[in-house]
Amino acid sequence: QLQASGGGLVQAGGSLRLSCVVSGLPLDQYAIGWFRQAPGKEREGVSCISSGGGRTIYDDHVTGRFTISKDNIMNTVWLQMSSLKPEDAAVYYCAAEILPHEFGSCSPEDFGSWGQGTLVTVSS
Repeated sequence: QLQASGGGLVQAGGSLRLSCVVSGLPLDQYAIGWFRQAPGKEREGVSCISSGGGRTIYDDHVTGRFTISKDNIMNTVWLQMSSLKPEDAAVYYCAAEILPHEFGSCSPEDFGSWGQGTLVTVSS
C-alpha cells in the first residue's frame, strides 16, 4: 500500500515536499516513481528512484527543481519540489515496482502498485 501526502496550494516560486509512505512492500526491493496528471492530460512521469536509491531519473521539465529521495528504513519516499510553476499543478501519485537497477525510463506503464493521489495547486 502506498500513501501519498503533502500536496496543497502554493504560490508560483514556492516549495512543497510530497511524501509517499509504503507499507506491505519491502521498499528496498522496489523502485518508486512519482507521477502527475493534470486535468485533460495523460499521466506522466516526474521522477523515479531505484530500489537502493542510487539511481534517479527526472523529467526534463522538473530537472534542477525537484529532488527525489528514499529511506528504506522509514519506508518513505519524498519528492521535494522547489521553484514551482503553474504548469506543475496536478494530482501527484506515487507508485512502486520491482525494476532492474539500471531501468531506463520513468513511465507510468512500468509501475503496477499505485497509491491515491495528492493535489498540488500552484497559483500565479
